[in-house]
Amino acid sequence: MSAIILRDVRLALGGRVVLDRVSLDIPAGAFVGVLGPNGAGKTTLLRAVLGLVPPRQGTLRVLGQPPSRGNAAIGYMPQARGLLATLPLRGWDFVAGAVNGHRLGLPVLGKLERAEVDRVLDLVGAGALARRPLTDLSGGERQRLLLAQALIGRPRLLLLDEPLISLDPHHQHGVVDLVKSVQRELGVTVLFSAHELNPLLGALDLVLYLGGGQAALGTVEEVITGPVLSRLYGAPIDVVRLGGRIFVMSGGHDMEHDAHRHDVAEAGHDHA
Repeated sequence: MSAIILRDVRLALGGRVVLDRVSLDIPAGAFVGVLGPNGAGKTTLLRAVLGLVPPRQGTLRVLGQPPSRGNAAIGYMPQARGLLATLPLRGWDFVAGAVNGHRLGLPVLGKLERAEVDRVLDLVGAGALARRPLTDLSGGERQRLLLAQALIGRPRLLLLDEPLISLDPHHQHGVVDLVKSVQRELGVTVLFSAHELNPLLGALDLVLYLGGGQAALGTVEEVITGPVLSRLYGAPIDVVRLGGRIFVMSGGHDMEHDAHRHDVAEAGHDHA
């Protein structure tokens, strides 16, 4: 069974085509890394799955249905998270704000709703963060609460937009391991957007690599190759494997590292 199906799909922002006549099937229950250079369409694709960016052409199906805004079967972690560190809320109250829609403030919840908040906090190992203010938490701890928010309501599909931005390598691996653990326990489909492949290597089932309006979906061995990435980047690409890591190189430059460094400098901005 497929969680997401694209048939001849064209997505555009304003007058710029981001994905052009792309067809692919993302299987249910898979952990999929969504990769590609800045502006390749990672965020736009996630927004299309959420029903926020309608295709200009083709057919998109999400969990067997056309995309629709507010689909309770989808959990979403957005990319713009700069405000989170300044909110005068405890961890429990922040997660509780998602129970009846994403609202900030102090919600009034019934017994079952409070139990749901406790359930997702326990699921991501954030019970100890519940009483602490967001302003006192590290970036990795706040990501744990954001994941708990996304799991409210038992979604079947998780969309995580650049959850590793601005985290150091230790916290990056912690977030990836946590998402993989949740995916295995719940059997959900995960689309995990990132600029760098290496932090995801131990968790991935499939890679969805975007570039030049096109897409390649498959295993790491099938997709992360010179010929495939050269087609997507529109330039000669070399793939170097060294010490258990993979480097995407062009003219001596590490393409993924350079893109990640650029995004860290502009963290908080929304990218295509």
